[in-house]
Amino acid sequence: MVRYVKKAVASKPPDSKDMLDQVVLIAGVSVLGVLEQAYFSLQVIYARRKFSVTPPSTSGPPGFERVLRAQANCSEYFPVFVTILWVSGLFFNQGLSSICGLLYLYGRFLYFSGYAKSAHGRLAPLYFSAKVLWVLIGFSVLGILSFVFRFYLGLDLMQLACSVLGLTEEGDEKQ
Repeated sequence: MVRYVKKAVASKPPDSKDMLDQVVLIAGVSVLGVLEQAYFSLQVIYARRKFSVTPPSTSGPPGFERVLRAQANCSEYFPVFVTILWVSGLFFNQGLSSICGLLYLYGRFLYFSGYAKSAHGRLAPLYFSAKVLWVLIGFSVLGILSFVFRFYLGLDLMQLACSVLGLTEEGDEKQ
């Protein structure tokens, strides 16, 4: 029993800086996303004042209803976005996932702004942000599959793909 205790005490826990650098970018994008959601909520408050729509009413002039609907739509997709952002960043690539996350947030900002002006103004940004979300979903699936194959089956899919595609040098394959 003492032997196991000594071994546990002697082993050094991973440095928290080593762990945080693996998530700092996705964490930053997540915080930006929360700030964007707060901005959208504030826009609903301003629209209520502008169009004299008192809570809890959710109907009013078309301008108010567009702002309310844009905010609600963005809020509905936010949990999906944050989940997929983190899974993609942890299992695939933090940098690429963060770039996609920023593009998604930009697309949602354009969506919100476009929808607030006219219902038709939401379409192009909606399609853009949906495509970015699908890319993040694809990254997530690839990352999870790669991890499962490597961890449970001992098969490195990335190395195998590079080998099949001829992207490795002769010396790289032998290592």
